[in-house]
Amino acid sequence: MSDDLDPTTLNVETLAIRTAQLRTDEMAHSDPIFMTSSFVYENAAQAAARFSGEEPGNIYSRFTNPTVRAFEQRLAALEGGEACVAFASGMAAISGTFFALLAPGDHIVSSRSVFGTTNVIYDRYLKKFGIDTTLVDMSDLSQWQAAIRPETKMLFLETPSNPLAEVGDIAALAKLAHDNGALLVVDNCFCTPALQKPIELGADLIIHSATKYLDGQGRCLGGAVVGPKEPMNDILGFVRSAGSCMSPFNAWVFIKGLETLSLRMKAQSERAMALAEWLESQPGIARVHYAGLKSHPQHELAGKQQSAYGAVMSIEVEDADGNRDRQAAWRFIDATRLISITANLGDVKTTVTHPATTTHGRVNEEEKQRAGVTENLIRLAIGLEGVEDLKADLSRGLKALASA
Repeated sequence: MSDDLDPTTLNVETLAIRTAQLRTDEMAHSDPIFMTSSFVYENAAQAAARFSGEEPGNIYSRFTNPTVRAFEQRLAALEGGEACVAFASGMAAISGTFFALLAPGDHIVSSRSVFGTTNVIYDRYLKKFGIDTTLVDMSDLSQWQAAIRPETKMLFLETPSNPLAEVGDIAALAKLAHDNGALLVVDNCFCTPALQKPIELGADLIIHSATKYLDGQGRCLGGAVVGPKEPMNDILGFVRSAGSCMSPFNAWVFIKGLETLSLRMKAQSERAMALAEWLESQPGIARVHYAGLKSHPQHELAGKQQSAYGAVMSIEVEDADGNRDRQAAWRFIDATRLISITANLGDVKTTVTHPATTTHGRVNEEEKQRAGVTENLIRLAIGLEGVEDLKADLSRGLKALASA
């Protein structure tokens, strides 16, 4: 992209294709991959200046690599953030943010409706270092307010949530955080900047599992954090020291994924809406959790802060005898033939999983129940297959329930 173009005047689709393009002397149209562990210097003085930070430039691919930097700059432009730091995975991005910005005695207020492994980080690892966490219901602002302490440094949520597609009021939580001297951190994995811009709503930091929709085809692991330069410098320092860095090859794959992000998110959201409306009227479906449905408790809020409702939903099933249990859920899942049984999401291939025994399998039973992760809950992440083909496959699951 020419330097005389103002990126703030361009839309998300253009930024995803034209921002931070790498061009070598070979003038390749596609971005190159810099698969190298280290870089050379003209002389010893330049090496010293690079390592001391007096001179910008590449040092070592653990924390400076042109391909990774291009991905970071492109994602920051999409989210409207000043800077971005890439990680080896989404969970590395979450844990890296905690360890870079928090200290012993600090406190987090978090939605209880987060990815199961995030809860493991809270309970098993942050506690070791004297960092306490209070879990609250995402949609109840009074609970967030009541949980804040003088030592609260961070409010954390993912919206829409995994797996119930609950929606948090980003603007209201941002005000609450800032009024109390805390940061608001939003996991934007399910919407991506194609559908939701948390920074524009007041959020401080954005978390991504690039493994999901930023890639879009289930090829590589990666994560990222976007936000202001000052906290991002601390987060980059953590990556430099801890080594939880993104591979240049993975960064190149994510750059290619970003180029089609808006097209995919729009198409997958449209398919998800059609399937959610259809599933809601089917026998054997006790409830559909999808913010695009008028029956969803945060439907209006989602419509205000998202441009579409995303491609992830959950359904609660019951068999012909009225049982709403694990056996019913597994019977439904096992009857499908087209949809992939896997815990990953964000793929062009539709996936199905049983959260209680997979993504949230390590969460204690009491907290699972409080988060609504019941034994009859099934998560669907809708891809790009034909809607009628997906209906036919889901009908196999419905028939299995009916014949129980």
